[in-house]
Parts: sequence; structure tokens; C-alpha cells
Amino acid sequence: MPAGSDVPLPALPRTWRPFGARLAGILFGGMLLVVCAFAWFGFDEATRAKFTWFQRGTLVFLGLLAFSAWYALVRSRVVATEEKLVVVNGYRRYEYDWAEVVAVNLAPGAPWVTLDLSDGTTASALAIQGSDGGRAKAAVRDLRRLVAAHSG
Repeated sequence: MPAGSDVPLPALPRTWRPFGARLAGILFGGMLLVVCAFAWFGFDEATRAKFTWFQRGTLVFLGLLAFSAWYALVRSRVVATEEKLVVVNGYRRYEYDWAEVVAVNLAPGAPWVTLDLSDGTTASALAIQGSDGGRAKAAVRDLRRLVAAHSG
């Protein structure tokens, strides 16, 4: 028996989400929003009047674009159920039967987990970020054990 085989499998369904990237997005995005709001309201009325509606619209559009990129990262997740593995990367959703997943990899320095699939391709799982350190290693360990338990 391999070492650590007496550790019980995680209860299903189990969901993994990125932590550090979500936290950074919230903190830095919030700070940017506060700075921009203070700058805008710090301008006198004459300076604010010089901005055209097109310029204001462009700033709002860029803010919404940044928010949509952050939201795509926040909604990224990996969900393990008894029947399948669901991977949500940004605005795309992928479902894999357990038999399709051959291996779970997080190489040193890799930004996120990759799944080796039975058809010879790989799939990224943005929800488990290498920058999360110990959380990512524990998630990979749990996911590998689940793949091994459901593949046989």
C-alpha cells in the first residue's frame, strides 16, 4: 500500500476555486475604483466639464472590461462529483467523465493545473492556481486520489 493511502477520499461533491488571484482582484480592483472615484470628485467642475461623453463612456467601458475579466477568473472552478469532473474556466464549462481524466499535473512554476485526458489532449483547470502554494498542492493531491479511485 502506498504511503498515505489510509487517508479518506474527500467528500463529494467537492469544489476548488482560486484564492490568491481572487483576493488580489478584489483588493487591487477595489483600490483602483476608490482612487479613480477620489480623482474624479477631486476635480473641479470646470475640469470635469472638459470630458466628453465619449471619453466618459470609454472609461466606463474599460472598467466593465476589467470587471468582466476579473469575474471570469472568480467564477473559475473545478467540481468533482460521483459521476464526473466539471471544469469551469472563465466563461466556458467542460465536463469530463472520470474515465477521461488520466492524470492531474501541477509542474513547478506552472500557473495552473493541467489535466491529461484519455484522447491524448490536455485541459487547463484555472481554478487550481500554482500561486496558491500549499492550497494548490493539497487540491492536486485530493484530485489525484479522486481520479485514481474513480478510474478503476
